[in-house]
Amino acid sequence: MKLRPLFDRVVIKSCEMEETTKSGLILTGNAKEKPQMAEVIAVGPGGLVDGKEVKMTVKAGDKVIYSKYAGNEVKLDGVEYIIVRQNDILAVVE
Repeated sequence: MKLRPLFDRVVIKSCEMEETTKSGLILTGNAKEKPQMAEVIAVGPGGLVDGKEVKMTVKAGDKVIYSKYAGNEVKLDGVEYIIVRQNDILAVVE
């Protein structure tokens, strides 16, 4: 199955975060923060959203930083994805 986002939505997959600190301490599940970096999996077509024309500026394969509590989490074929609006994406990592 594939996810095909609509309008200004973007499907992203969180990047795995390191489980140890720089000093070598191993983090437990409770100490880990929700990752804010993700890879773009699929991008909607853009178009008219809330009466405004939206042009999509990210593409599949981009690494992005997104708002900490943005989007909706979905699980498809055992893989967790997050569907966010393009305006929840803060930056593209180059």
